Amino acid sequence: MDAKIVVLICVLGAAAASVVVPAPLAPIARFDPLPQYSYGYDVQDALTGDYKGHQEQRNGDLVTGSYTVVDPDGTRRIVDYTADPLNGFNAVVRREPLVAPARVVAPAPVFAPAPAPYLARAPVFAPAPASAPLFAPRLPSPYFL
Repeated sequence: MDAKIVVLICVLGAAAASVVVPAPLAPIARFDPLPQYSYGYDVQDALTGDYKGHQEQRNGDLVTGSYTVVDPDGTRRIVDYTADPLNGFNAVVRREPLVAPARVVAPAPVFAPAPAPYLARAPVFAPAPASAPLFAPRLPSPYFL
């Protein structure tokens, strides 16, 4: 009898595990037949020397735009581009000499000069008279005979 109950539980467990619950339907994406947008940005950081910009417009399948970047050699690279399904992506690159903008540098801190240390004057000795001996004669010592 116990074996029949165990078999019944196994059959019910297998049947419950194989029940397929349909997944919820994915939301239908909205399709815009004429997408339009316009955006742009401009970076001018004098501290790091980072100068660049970008602007782009889209009207349906036609995308136009341009970006600029300052190259390390001191020229500005300007790229004008268009993209459409008929001609693909087309870019025109120009280079212009750049007058480097003045870098903003924080002024150096100004410190008051430290007071000069007081130096005592060295004593002044007068030269010995010409008649005086240059050294004192050595006297015999009573300890060393």
